[in-house]
Amino acid sequence: MARKRKNRTHLKGGDAKEAAVSSVPKSIIIKHGQVGHSLAQLVRDLRKVMEPNTASRLKERSRNKLKDFLTMGPALSVSHLLAFTLTPLAPSLRIVKLSDGPTLSFRIERYSLMRDVISTSRRARSVGMEYLSPPLLVLASFPPPSPTTPPHLPLLMKSFQSLFPPLSPHTLSLSAARRVVLISYNAERGTVDFRHYIIKVKPYGVSKRVRRVLEGATSSARSLSGVLDLGNEKDVADFLLRKRGEPGPEGGYESAASSAESAMGDDGDAVDLAEDYVGRNNRKGQRRAVRLDEVGPRMELRLIKITEGVPGKEGAVMYHNFVKKSKKEVMIQKAEHAAKAKLKKERREEQERNVQRKKAAKGEGKAGEEDGGEEEDEEEEDELSEGEDEDENEDGLGVWDEEEDISDDEEEEVASEGESSEDERPPTKKVKTRRP
Repeated sequence: MARKRKNRTHLKGGDAKEAAVSSVPKSIIIKHGQVGHSLAQLVRDLRKVMEPNTASRLKERSRNKLKDFLTMGPALSVSHLLAFTLTPLAPSLRIVKLSDGPTLSFRIERYSLMRDVISTSRRARSVGMEYLSPPLLVLASFPPPSPTTPPHLPLLMKSFQSLFPPLSPHTLSLSAARRVVLISYNAERGTVDFRHYIIKVKPYGVSKRVRRVLEGATSSARSLSGVLDLGNEKDVADFLLRKRGEPGPEGGYESAASSAESAMGDDGDAVDLAEDYVGRNNRKGQRRAVRLDEVGPRMELRLIKITEGVPGKEGAVMYHNFVKKSKKEVMIQKAEHAAKAKLKKERREEQERNVQRKKAAKGEGKAGEEDGGEEEDEEEEDELSEGEDEDENEDGLGVWDEEEDISDDEEEEVASEGESSEDERPPTKKVKTRRP
């Protein structure tokens, strides 16, 4: 017999965990309309960046519409919808805050896929375990809030902040910090740059060859035991201190201090680990150099407009990059939207009143039918009590069956029973015979 497992349904802190999970922003990233292969790959790359709080295996179909995702998103606890589409001018991206907006529309000026960034980088490597935790968001080069700051920039910052889980240094585990998403504002071009990095922690103050000994064998020189193969070296110094490109020790040696590689690092790049980190020998208190390896994708976004509401139910235009309106036009636009909102509210209230009135009328009709049925039952009971000896018998055959229906033809036959004559009987059918 299999061992019975007990499901614990009374764990402490369950409500707090559910509340924390519900507060984490979740996103759906889709492509809308006919797009090319490159833009479809960009959608898949961005889904990988937003993992694990996104639908990474979502498959769009040709019959799906944007309205379908806007309707089903709130029911699935989705907080953001990112829709890519291809316009005659350039690809575009819309970030929609569900379920009541706002909607930010961007034009994608330039972009690079993950495979392009990794192929051009010599050190960027990804093992896949980094995507089990959400990335850290870094906002750079945004102007501080002031009376001279454009009003759309603080809203732009808050929109990007709401895409990622809030950062809490007191509760964040150090091993969960594996990736970084950098959003930087370019004031000269008026664009927003999107970058994605993986955090690498390396030994500090040693050369590259010493670091290879500390970290173990690499993919290019890996043995069955998982250590470096030094069988071709006569001395360990031949491997540790030989200059790059020299076949033997005749060319001299170099010291660790003379190494100018990035593994040495600067004092600004070195940190003391507060907790154990992912990787070999990355223990608490060890001094390590932190490096960011870009894995992509890259995007250069230009904000076109910000509107209230969601697509299909747009409200007032809060910001537009190309259309500038005067204060009078803005006031007129606000008045028009307020009038539309008021009319919409009145129509909704009227529909609710109509529904309530119909329900009340239907309930009164049902109540009247029930009252009429009770009166008829009382009259029938009186009649039965008067002719109880004639109608009732021990078997109950004389009792009225409420579910049985009597047709008009049967009532006429009961009323005229015994009075029908032979003339009123239907004529008999003539039998036809075949002639020989």
